[in-house]
Amino acid sequence: MKIGIDARAAKLYRGTGIGTYTFDLINSLNNIDNKNDYILFMPNCENLDIKFSQNFKICNVNEDCSGNFWSKVNVPNNLNENDMKLYHVPQNGVGLPLEKKCPFIITLHDVIPLRMPNTVSDKYLHIFNEELPNILKLCDGIITVSNFSKKDISKAFNFPQDKIHVTYLAAEEIYKPLDKDLSSSIIKKFYGLSGDFILYVGGFSPRKNIVGVLYAFSKLLSKSSKDLKLVIAGKKGMSFEKYKSITEKLKIENNVIYPGFIPLEHMPYLYNSAKLFVYLSFYEGFGLPPIEAMASGIPVIASNVTSLPEILNDCALLVNPYNEDDICEALYRGMYDEALRQDMINKGLLLTSKLRWENTARETLKIYKSIADK
Repeated sequence: MKIGIDARAAKLYRGTGIGTYTFDLINSLNNIDNKNDYILFMPNCENLDIKFSQNFKICNVNEDCSGNFWSKVNVPNNLNENDMKLYHVPQNGVGLPLEKKCPFIITLHDVIPLRMPNTVSDKYLHIFNEELPNILKLCDGIITVSNFSKKDISKAFNFPQDKIHVTYLAAEEIYKPLDKDLSSSIIKKFYGLSGDFILYVGGFSPRKNIVGVLYAFSKLLSKSSKDLKLVIAGKKGMSFEKYKSITEKLKIENNVIYPGFIPLEHMPYLYNSAKLFVYLSFYEGFGLPPIEAMASGIPVIASNVTSLPEILNDCALLVNPYNEDDICEALYRGMYDEALRQDMINKGLLLTSKLRWENTARETLKIYKSIADK
């Protein structure tokens, strides 16, 4: 069958969860499927770093590759000249055509704009609230990334659960245990980081609870090494000045480092240089960075709310993200309890060995077939 995929996020939004999902799904489908034909709708700029098989065709979309992602993808691709059996929009359905000529499927990662509207951009909030209900009326099925999200989506939109399919995400193959000395030397060369540090990787949205991490880390410093660092890596969003101000207020500015966005080629070295990874979000549909850290052999402290307990299970030390004392205690144990650290490392490596993008792609193919055959 001929399958169309809106691949814009794989190029325009790489480095985010949605962009990573789109890229790795396409890459894995390319690796495992030589029977079906694919049309990938992509911006007319530098193509993906994938050597596509003959059954993959690129349909270039004339778009500037800069600017607001949600504004760009909210313009539907032109499907008129392509006789497709199914069309898939991975970026929460945004950009789905209103004229339907084949079955439609979207990947809806979460309903964060409904649960925490103050944590997303005004543009995305407007699209989500005003357009998603109409998008869902056109959908023959939804793919999501956890059973938690499946239930949340069904409840939020009264969408039948039997039309919502769960496919877990995975760490890319670049994330694995590496030589610690080599990793540390690379990270020191490019970012000036050295010594023991706790790492956070992700967005700067209030949903990520960076404020709670800062306050808990301040308490940790009073009972541990004064040389310990907290590295908060990611593109500095609108909340950055607030975090910087709190860091100064707590007098921990010499211990907290904001290196900004880290290029993909340096990310494996950053994870491998860290002593501990922390991810204390208030809400996650899946939560990919903890899986990347675990695949790198780094122990993880994470929230005990929303999807994270389902995904991480007992492989991470789960803690109440609203309690700074509990976070501080968890950080202390994660840093200095060697038996606990080794147990988390071993369990994390075992978990991530079972989570593979190939499995995600195979499950997605089954969903495609079940919907196209109806």
